[in-house]
Amino acid sequence: MATFRVQDSRVLAVEMTGDSVKAKNGSMVAYDGTMNFKKLTGGGEGIRGMVTRRLTNEQMTVMEVRGHGTCWFADRAAEISLVHLQGEKLYVESSNVLCVEAALRTGTTFTGLRGASQGNGVFTTTVEGTGQAAIISDGPAVILRVTKQHPLTVDPGAYVAHQGSLKQSFQSGVTFRHFFGEGGGEAFQIRFEGEGLVYVQPSERDTIAGDV
Repeated sequence: MATFRVQDSRVLAVEMTGDSVKAKNGSMVAYDGTMNFKKLTGGGEGIRGMVTRRLTNEQMTVMEVRGHGTCWFADRAAEISLVHLQGEKLYVESSNVLCVEAALRTGTTFTGLRGASQGNGVFTTTVEGTGQAAIISDGPAVILRVTKQHPLTVDPGAYVAHQGSLKQSFQSGVTFRHFFGEGGGEAFQIRFEGEGLVYVQPSERDTIAGDV
């Protein structure tokens, strides 16, 4: 089993003993020992996955890394967070996936209007199974807990990922920036209800649904 370790918050070290991982294409920055690199089609899901991602505009180009030794991964000095899955499903923007254990299954799922509000399509990437996944964010990710008593509303430009038994709904209205006299277009926010965790970043990506 590959061992994941975050080094200096922006570099992921993965120790392998003949096993493999799936990582963002081109994210390898160094390695020792013996490693083999292979580009995977359709985000590692084969031809069907490739077709699905093209139809949904959920782009995810990954490579398989297999070998003995340590391989280091990074992507534009983004901050790295480790997610430990125990038979769960993680919903994450494809651009925020850095590396996952080979045993984890990746897929594509419908997310509704949130994807459209971000300009990333109406689908997102899923990572499912038991193992470790490394996700990246623009600045250190903040993990917010959602409970039945405390639902959470998130700016879609700051959303990175979520896991657990969460229901999403989408609402339009005043954005956070309006409180400071900025912004002027229609905007969306994501509301999460249920039990689970939401990962947000302290920096907002550009969106096409107004100032969010």
